[in-house]
Amino acid sequence: MKLLWRARRRNTLVTWPQAVDDRLERLVAAGLAAHENVSRSQLLAALVVNAEVSPEHVAALIQAYRSMSADALDDTPGSSAAEDWPEVRHPGPRRNAHRPKPQGSAQSAGDADDVGDSNEPAHPSGTSPAAAS
Repeated sequence: MKLLWRARRRNTLVTWPQAVDDRLERLVAAGLAAHENVSRSQLLAALVVNAEVSPEHVAALIQAYRSMSADALDDTPGSSAAEDWPEVRHPGPRRNAHRPKPQGSAQSAGDADDVGDSNEPAHPSGTSPAAAS
């Protein structure tokens, strides 16, 4: 049996408010605190897979999201135990590292964040696109 989480990968570029990204980090930390080896992409995939697929439910989710105030997620994690949760570490260069922007690049810094997990193959063959060449 082939497991879904090990199936062929698809990279998806996601941009969203910083508060949503911070919330994702807290969710990953909660998974780590529960002794799960969890990545951002695995958590997002689990949320998508477990979401109810009906027009009414999706509409309610979107309406609730669009009606939230900008500071709705500025709260601290739900319990004082959250302070003892493991730190979420990401492989590769830091997301906020100041790297020189390529000349002539029209991409803004905010568009460069990817939610992909670098521990998972980016190419269907299981190798990086550069290694496949």
